[in-house]
Amino acid sequence: MNRRSPLVIGHRGAPGYRPEHSRSAYDLALAMGVDAVEPDVVVSKDGVLVVRHENEISGTTDVADRPEFATRRTTKIVDGASQTGWFTEDFTWDELSTLRCRERLPELRGSSASFDDSQPVLRLRDVLDLVRAAGLEQGREIGVVVEIKHASYFAGIGLGIAPLLAAELADAGWASGALPLVIESFERTVLEQVRATGIPGSFIYLLAAAGRPFDQLIAHGKAAATYRHTATPAGLDALVGVVDGISVDKQMILAPGKLGAAMTGPTTVVADAHARGLRVFTWTLRPENRFLVREYRGAGGPAEFGDYESEWAIIRDTGVDGVFVDHADLGVEFFRREA
Repeated sequence: MNRRSPLVIGHRGAPGYRPEHSRSAYDLALAMGVDAVEPDVVVSKDGVLVVRHENEISGTTDVADRPEFATRRTTKIVDGASQTGWFTEDFTWDELSTLRCRERLPELRGSSASFDDSQPVLRLRDVLDLVRAAGLEQGREIGVVVEIKHASYFAGIGLGIAPLLAAELADAGWASGALPLVIESFERTVLEQVRATGIPGSFIYLLAAAGRPFDQLIAHGKAAATYRHTATPAGLDALVGVVDGISVDKQMILAPGKLGAAMTGPTTVVADAHARGLRVFTWTLRPENRFLVREYRGAGGPAEFGDYESEWAIIRDTGVDGVFVDHADLGVEFFRREA
């Protein structure tokens, strides 16, 4: 998956146009020419890897409107935070397969929301098969970037993701090294566990703009390194030989202080990582005003597109290796323009 211009990765498919992780979101991203797509994986009660951004699914499915599942609503502590809703680990795959996808941001993406309740939830296997078929049909390599969610939490309830993922990839024909595969997570522990199974691919450590990884909090408490420290030269030194790269919140490159504030970057994080032989991805590039740094917000409300190309150009010019985009066509057009 090495190339001169950055990989353009369809973040949860093409959620700028269709409900995230729906079949049509993936179909659209693949048709628009992305280099890879990114399914997030959580786990069902019976150990099926399900493609959802979170294990709490009331915001992206119709589960809250299903009377037969009303009693499944509950409150849990996930990665140290209390959440109330419906959780994948309380449903079998057969039950989850009856649910329908919904737009997560209907106030911003009303057109996408018009596709609500029309498509079923997918398994990881469904996405793997879909991408393989699209690559054969289009005559090109298309990759998958699998993001493992809440690994320590799931391991704590007896649903360890690493062996489930290794088995699924092998069964689907993605474990030979013949197809472009990236495994990523905010937790190093599960990346090391998957790598130990012998699955070939690139292992990428996700870094948020704030906070600490939950697996390190479990192990070290408040002594655990923050994500921000991990992005410093000293923190990156500790990743050499452990992972193949990092994937950073775009704020760690643009340095706005907070979303919507003025930019003080670009920072040196991409160059610092490259100097240590680490690849760098960044997330998530979106054109709507709500998601842009202050300088590039345009007229109109939060759903209107601002001067996203100027923001993206700063990120491109750092030499980043991959970008996650919600609007696959815009990402492909912009990042291929300079290739």
